[in-house]
Amino acid sequence: MRVVAIDGPAASGKSSTAKAVARVLGFHHLDSGALYRTLTRVALDAGLDPDNLDVPVLLAKADLRGLGLRPEEEDFVPLLDGAPAEHLIRTPEVTAAVSAVSAVPEVRDWANARMRALAEAGVPIVVDGRDIGSVVFPEAGLKIFLYAKSVVRAMRRLAQQGGKEPTNEEIFAEAERLKARDKADASRPVAPLISPEDAVELDTSRMTFEEQVDGIVRLARTVYQLPSP
Repeated sequence: MRVVAIDGPAASGKSSTAKAVARVLGFHHLDSGALYRTLTRVALDAGLDPDNLDVPVLLAKADLRGLGLRPEEEDFVPLLDGAPAEHLIRTPEVTAAVSAVSAVPEVRDWANARMRALAEAGVPIVVDGRDIGSVVFPEAGLKIFLYAKSVVRAMRRLAQQGGKEPTNEEIFAEAERLKARDKADASRPVAPLISPEDAVELDTSRMTFEEQVDGIVRLARTVYQLPSP
């Protein structure tokens, strides 16, 4: 089983880094959040209340709609009703409800089992999330914990949104929101955000994107004895 587990707080660059690492290594990138978003889409379409979820009904609906993941190039594409569902799961409606759905222990167990099944089937994967190394793949050969100062993460997030250069007040406000999110993620009762004891911690505050990707790729090649290009 070849798994690179990448965890970290909000806006730490987990997904973009994981995707780039997978591309370089020839692995598949697995976005754990896509599973929760797709389940949330199923729940909303079925008229289920995300804050009072009937889990058996939700999972039955997901099976009926063929919820799954299909490998395409370096990614896994979420599927519903036999078709790619990416455009259905990145909506404001799903974003507003996904936290409630993903906080349900039975939902997390369901998602974790499917992620583990992919790795156990022999698919080499790079997975990002907030509990990948601690809960989903505690025996992963390589665990990475990405982090950066809240101000740096705030500047990066605001830059991604485009538009005019953010003011100091906007950066400070975003940094405070990220600190609050960090505290909530670290104190949640189900799968809290932690850095596993055997994780390699990378402070990317002063690293370029290319530097952090290259660093993880080198570690993965060493751990899994992969040939260099």
